[in-house]
Amino acid sequence: MGKDYKQTVEYLFSRLPMFQRIGAAAYKANLDNTWKLMDALDHPYRQFKSIHIAGTNGKGSTSHMIAAVLQQAGYKTGLYTSPHLKDFRERIRVNGKMIPQNYIVDFVEQHKQGFEAIEPSFFEWTVALAFDYFAKEKVDVAVIETGLGGRLDSTNVVIPELSVITNISMDHMNLLGDTLEKIATEKAGIMKKQVPVLIGERNSVSDEVFIKAAKKNTAPLFFAEDNFKIKAGKQIFKGGQLMLEYTVNSSAQKYTCDLPGYYQAKNIATVCAACSLLNTNGSFHIKREDFHKALTKVTTLTGLKGRWQVLDRKPLVIADTGHNEAGILEVLKNIKRTPHKKLHFVIGMVNDKDVRKVLSMLPKQAVYYFTKASLPRALNEQELCTIAGEFKLKGETYATVKKALKAAKENASKADLIFVGGSTFTVADAI
Repeated sequence: MGKDYKQTVEYLFSRLPMFQRIGAAAYKANLDNTWKLMDALDHPYRQFKSIHIAGTNGKGSTSHMIAAVLQQAGYKTGLYTSPHLKDFRERIRVNGKMIPQNYIVDFVEQHKQGFEAIEPSFFEWTVALAFDYFAKEKVDVAVIETGLGGRLDSTNVVIPELSVITNISMDHMNLLGDTLEKIATEKAGIMKKQVPVLIGERNSVSDEVFIKAAKKNTAPLFFAEDNFKIKAGKQIFKGGQLMLEYTVNSSAQKYTCDLPGYYQAKNIATVCAACSLLNTNGSFHIKREDFHKALTKVTTLTGLKGRWQVLDRKPLVIADTGHNEAGILEVLKNIKRTPHKKLHFVIGMVNDKDVRKVLSMLPKQAVYYFTKASLPRALNEQELCTIAGEFKLKGETYATVKKALKAAKENASKADLIFVGGSTFTVADAI
């Protein structure tokens, strides 16, 4: 079985232009292929309810939290996310369990010939596989995260119970546009006629775009932060796990969440608002205790990794997948709030990001370990080190993330903090 699965996944990866590996060349600017695939599969997405989530940052955490809550409330829940960290199957889960290897092998075998005439991209294949699996598994609901943008994303064939846009900031400008308005317009493309839409964070530029798009779609529009003011308290180790305490609407309620990044406060506000909307529009019945319980075990329920994840305790080693300007800003705030003597920063980036912008934000007093993740889009560690030098960041280069992390552990004292990040793929190699 293992061998067949490995070959099947290699077929999907190698035969198809994949954004994760090669970047912009894999981006398809229309939904034609997806519709053809849906026709071939008899539109499986019509067989389950869905919640559709887009946004620049936070959409992965938000998707996993909403899925955890629905699961805890007793619904059979599909979850479709990307990219994966270690195993392709992480992208497609039902009640936290990854899609079986043999399902993938059989699906590709069965549809290879018909699909090849359509020439779908890696992402289009994956969406077709996910929707087919959710329909066959008879899920009550699927939480579906967009891959890139929204309007032209392959997932955008669903008619959800609720559309969620977590936030807007600059990322993938080469594909989505170089202004916040353009990026917001792409994300607003997930809005559907009369389907309620929830915006996680207000922003004067994108709010206008969203209000206009919602009007055009006669879609009821809600802003999470209007109803939920959430404040992050302190990080605590509880049952061997790092947790974060939150206060909701200045003390009315308290939550504990096992995703311990302070930046999750914004996402939790979005999740509170989403669950409240799902309850009021009658699609679901979510009890308050299920909500509380789910937040304390998001990683157990859904298998989420790489969000302010503790890899080791002495010294403290933390990995986080935040990689664009807004994501790194949140990471830096988190680092500041985590007690440590000296900061060791293991960093690897991909070559199509605004590398200089991110490097200009990083602390000069940290010790850097420049490295590259194992994928074609990874920026060479020597080049990364040279650019970092322009911003007075000092450190050595390492050919692999494993070597960089090993060196950091050898150099750090017990009271230090080792942070691993810069891209999703650097974190994947470290985990």
